[in-house]
Amino acid sequence: MSEEAKRTEEQKDEKRRPLSTDPPVTTQHQITIQGKPLKYEVTTGFLPLKNDFGEHEANIFFIAYTVKSSAKKPRPLMFSFNGGPGSSSVWLHLGTVGPKRAKMLPGGELPPPPYQLVDNPHTWLTETDVVFIDPVGTGFSRAATEELDRKFWGLKGDIESVGEFIRLYLSRYDRWASPLFLVGESYGTTRAAGLAGHLIEKGIAFSGIVLVSAILNFQTARFTQGNDLPYVLFLPSYCATAYYHKRIDTKRPLRETLRECEEWATSEYYAILQKGDRITDAERQRAIDQLAKFTGLRKEFIDYSNLRINIHQFCKELLRHERRTVGRLDSRFKGIDKDVVEARPEHDPAMAATRPPYTAMVNDYIRRQLKFRTDEPYHVFGEKLWEKWDWGSAAQGHPDTSDALRDAVSKNPYMKVLIASGYYDLATPYFATEWTLAHMGLDPSLRDNFTTEEFEAGHMMYIDEKCLRQLKQAAARFLK
Repeated sequence: MSEEAKRTEEQKDEKRRPLSTDPPVTTQHQITIQGKPLKYEVTTGFLPLKNDFGEHEANIFFIAYTVKSSAKKPRPLMFSFNGGPGSSSVWLHLGTVGPKRAKMLPGGELPPPPYQLVDNPHTWLTETDVVFIDPVGTGFSRAATEELDRKFWGLKGDIESVGEFIRLYLSRYDRWASPLFLVGESYGTTRAAGLAGHLIEKGIAFSGIVLVSAILNFQTARFTQGNDLPYVLFLPSYCATAYYHKRIDTKRPLRETLRECEEWATSEYYAILQKGDRITDAERQRAIDQLAKFTGLRKEFIDYSNLRINIHQFCKELLRHERRTVGRLDSRFKGIDKDVVEARPEHDPAMAATRPPYTAMVNDYIRRQLKFRTDEPYHVFGEKLWEKWDWGSAAQGHPDTSDALRDAVSKNPYMKVLIASGYYDLATPYFATEWTLAHMGLDPSLRDNFTTEEFEAGHMMYIDEKCLRQLKQAAARFLK
């Protein structure tokens, strides 16, 4: 018996999860923006993913917002998702894009419970209809069996399944004639770039893509033996963090300080790292001095780190003298660890600040306001998914969907790309995104298709009310 036949037999014997076939729920709502009412309809439910034999393999949960328009032209339609892999769409949904948002303190800090859901006057719904997608294994989305989880939990399967959802949604809701957009955050930008390349081959072309806190080429972020690139590309974000916490000279404007750091990182620092153990004592000391200048770290620590400081070491070390850590998702946040001498933080204080309000509010909102009833848990994060994710084989190298994006914009030169990055994002550093864009092999005629916006904020820049407004303004300009 072939391996495929064996797997088919195993699937027959495997316990199946119940997959809902109930129709979506539709509710009517209104929000007031700048004194004007905006009426919208919300559709909440599942779309089925079926194989070539019509067998129901998974459900993808979605929440779709539509505004009725009297204009002759169809309204734009944007598909939105977050990252992880393993994250639901809650962050973009209740953080910036949707008409409701989880209320944080003005700078994005954790408010005291009970948490609140408030109107979002900076919703993107004024510009476009939006469909929030929870990939299989996140939110309420489920595969029929554990064996089928493997089909969807990987770089390739994830792109294919979300792509199939988009195709099916366009058909069921008669949106094939709408201008189409994508917005993804973090790993969601990896997915968005991959989808652009995948769907252009199926005749689905996008008018634009928004990449929030982008990571397309994972070589830029994996601190592995022999890969010195992340040490170079993370350095400006370390510098911004040290600047914010006043661990380095702050007399000059932040952007001016970062420009100097960027120039040194990509010239002298990169050259020194490439020499490896062949560097001279003078070169080593020069690098130690410069790294201390830009990071605020002790020279002894830099020396012991062999001039290579990974993200976890930096987050633990910068404020160790205060018995504090800094956040990975937003390095403005400070954390308190039990053990001060450990090499890495025990938790991310930025995630600790955002997860409770968003978890409480998405569960309350879906059930009470959107009238979608279920006893199933809403997976804000699918931890099992992350552990079992198929990144591809070692022979394929680091995961990288930047070429899929290049391919899509080359075939569809009308597609525009907006990239939003935060200076204090230590998960997907802004300078790593700049490096990726500069190494995509774009034809010069297409470079103006890309616009970058940088914010004095972290990974989820929109939790900061000032940046929430700025991000909406950038999105509105892009969507015009």
